Amino acid sequence: MPTSRRVVLVTGAARRVGAAIARRLHADGWDLALHYRASASDMQALIAELETARAGSTLKLQAELTAFDRLPELVARTVGHYGRLDALVNNASAFYPTPAGSATPAQWEELFAVNARAPFFLSQAAAPHLRAARGAIVNIADIYADKPRADLAVYAASKAALLAVSRGLAVSLAPEVRVNAVSPGAILWPDGGIDPGMQSNLLAQTPLGRVGDPDDIAGTVAWLLGDSASYITGQVVRVDGGRALG
Repeated sequence: MPTSRRVVLVTGAARRVGAAIARRLHADGWDLALHYRASASDMQALIAELETARAGSTLKLQAELTAFDRLPELVARTVGHYGRLDALVNNASAFYPTPAGSATPAQWEELFAVNARAPFFLSQAAAPHLRAARGAIVNIADIYADKPRADLAVYAASKAALLAVSRGLAVSLAPEVRVNAVSPGAILWPDGGIDPGMQSNLLAQTPLGRVGDPDDIAGTVAWLLGDSASYITGQVVRVDGGRALG
């Protein structure tokens, strides 16, 4: 049903940082179109939680973001359901080691398809609706886009491409649509864990000396989508505990 509330499409929203973003924007009064790929049970639990708080406020969307034709479909289904689209958060990400010397073309294609191509073409599909709403886009990048880790060469390149996409869209979609990026540092360790020595090393490089929280990212996204950031576009906000300082 058409809604008078602001509507945001969030990709990769079932768990981890994506779920934190969904919860924060929902609490701020947004209606949500929530995309997921494979985490069906996590998404169902999140939908149930949010619907309990405010009925009729969520739309569940499943898609593989490497499937190019599914990208405009996500936007069309969101607008068809709610009658509007005010914001897009490109949060979904593919992440795994890709050291130079053993990386494959298939890994390159997947990482770039999810981390750079999908955000660009989702933004392109959403642009007419976002222009009408004078809306905003936030892309979730990574500090490795600027300072790659040795075993993440292709992943880092894909996130660097996302930063370029963010800046390009900020110019292309102005003045109606603002486009910014958020580059997290150590917020959550990978699902498969991380070597304790590497963990200690990463924290030693972080002036605040601790891991961040998904809510740190969610709060930054909420700010960038809100009226208090109405004169900010084409920027990258690092939420990294100071780690980019070196």
